[in-house]
Amino acid sequence: MSTPRPTPDAPPVGALLRHWRALRGKSQLRLSADSGITQKHISFVESGRSRPSRGLLLGLADALEMPLRERNDLLVAAGFAPVFPAAPLEPEAQASLQAALRRLLRQHEPFPALVLDRHWNVLFANDAAPRLFGCFADLRAWPAPRNLLRLMFDPAGVRPCVANWDETARGLLARVRRESPGHAPDATTLALLDTLGRYPGVDLRAQAPAPGDESPVIPLRFSKGGVTLSYFSLVTTVGTPRSVAAEELRLECMFPADETTERAHERFVAENAWAAG
Repeated sequence: MSTPRPTPDAPPVGALLRHWRALRGKSQLRLSADSGITQKHISFVESGRSRPSRGLLLGLADALEMPLRERNDLLVAAGFAPVFPAAPLEPEAQASLQAALRRLLRQHEPFPALVLDRHWNVLFANDAAPRLFGCFADLRAWPAPRNLLRLMFDPAGVRPCVANWDETARGLLARVRRESPGHAPDATTLALLDTLGRYPGVDLRAQAPAPGDESPVIPLRFSKGGVTLSYFSLVTTVGTPRSVAAEELRLECMFPADETTERAHERFVAENAWAAG
């Protein structure tokens, strides 16, 4: 099999390295210390005076904590084949991972749990997730794959029932950047942020937590019919991913933030569920 060459519109490998060094705030000297590759060699690669080996690029990518998808891009830009499988998860190839995720989803009942991709699309969820969100929006208007951020931010979605909207919006926007692979949102994520910023009352710059709040988490408070329920999330990722798809998965589990919510959750859902499709 022939080795793929960079396409004409692909960023040169040197430009990609400089881009990721800038994202990480690392000088060539610091990258040299972190990777064990001489500063001179790094400089030659970035300037195009030296053609790097595959091993050297993977060493630099590791020191820069690049996501697996972007490591593949770096290799292709230098004329090498990608190393990390990039195909979507297939049940046959990822049976144990799929089984573990679905087991966790089932075990989290009666509270919501969802598996998300890197762009906040819901890949699959337990039964409790659409039942809760269906209390606040007609989910039939949100065909799969549902984007959780759009569902939350759109005034036609869940947003009108979020009691602490400003606080929740700040927390979600901060999470978008923090939970992006490598803490570096890609073009699709940036486009999603742009879409969210077009909704009324959304300020993409307001990502800092409100001062004076001593809570260890930002709760998500839903209010409907005089009842307010409060939840917080725990996010789980694959510990040692070897494929792009595995690295980009996130399991989000919602927990009651107080005893009132824990006691009232199932009764509230049973009385208010609108469309759990």
